[in-house]
Amino acid sequence: MHASQRQALILQLLGERGFVSFRDLEVQISGSQATIRRDLERLAQQGKLVRLRGGITAIAQDMEAGPSPATLPPLAGVPFHENVSRNRQQKEAIGKAAANLCSPGEGVMIDGGSTTLQMCPHLAGLNLQVLTNSLHIVAALIGQQGTRILVPSGAVFPEQNIILSVFGDDGMPRFHAPKLFMGAASVGPQGLMQADVVLVAGERRFIERADTIIIMVDSTKFDGPSGNVVCALDEVDTIITDAGLSDATAQMLERAGVNLIVAG
Repeated sequence: MHASQRQALILQLLGERGFVSFRDLEVQISGSQATIRRDLERLAQQGKLVRLRGGITAIAQDMEAGPSPATLPPLAGVPFHENVSRNRQQKEAIGKAAANLCSPGEGVMIDGGSTTLQMCPHLAGLNLQVLTNSLHIVAALIGQQGTRILVPSGAVFPEQNIILSVFGDDGMPRFHAPKLFMGAASVGPQGLMQADVVLVAGERRFIERADTIIIMVDSTKFDGPSGNVVCALDEVDTIITDAGLSDATAQMLERAGVNLIVAG
């Protein structure tokens, strides 16, 4: 396969998925690892994709020129104010179970979301360092004595009240954590998914800085629509959900090697 054909296929896969792992590229593209990496480097230099640990992500076309915050398009997906009251009891139980995984004094990352927000009341007294992109989580933690909060640089997206970098830079503090807590729009055999490619890029930056990836989703998210893949299931260490999870889904997660915690 000629270089131009390989690169066209790479961009086609990105257009379909938003994120593509190196493993998938090796399966889909005829070429050695070194050849594929040269193609990715060339496309990254041309500003057509972003290389991340474990894969590549797309650059939204209307953000390539470095937009001002006032011209940013809204994020795809359900707005936070609509999502926060859905399955509230299950989310509260999931949040408590997630907080029980935190050790006093450690650093953690908490991605913005209506389920991850429910961790916050249970973190008081643990003296954590928390890196989060969510202004809701900042507001929930800021009154806790001993909790230190860090936020990335970037633009505020009011639909989710989160901070995301869209200007081609990393936007993250020099921070590494043993645990990353994330939500999802949906979860399936293909992995963790979000509705918007900008969210995918932001969450991949968190993933690069974490030793352990912990996903917090209520059981309805396993029947959700497809979307842009954030990561494959084999990158996920633990999923915390509720008792509404079907036996078939539990078996699928077990086959993928995911540690399953059922809360509530």
